[in-house]
Amino acid sequence: MIAIQPPALELQDLKDLIYQTLCEHEQLEIGVFPMTERVLTRRTEPCGILFCLHGPRSVKFTAIWETDRNTVLFYGASGERFHKLRLAKAPDLEAMEFKN
Repeated sequence: MIAIQPPALELQDLKDLIYQTLCEHEQLEIGVFPMTERVLTRRTEPCGILFCLHGPRSVKFTAIWETDRNTVLFYGASGERFHKLRLAKAPDLEAMEFKN
């Protein structure tokens, strides 16, 4: 598990980075499987985003962007965390379009 700090990202860049990281870790072909996003809230205020990559045979791989700490946590199909990424600058959460 390596923590790196990429340069400032736009929201779409963050989504692409999460998608690519999940696909590469699970050895999936990029662009084949869909990914959904869901806003996580604490007391009605957004506190993060759950990203879910829907892989083959209904397997799901997830990543959570914690907006408080500006960190993305990546999880495999077994629920074990395999990577932690610290962001240099937070993308604008308000600008995100969500698909459920």
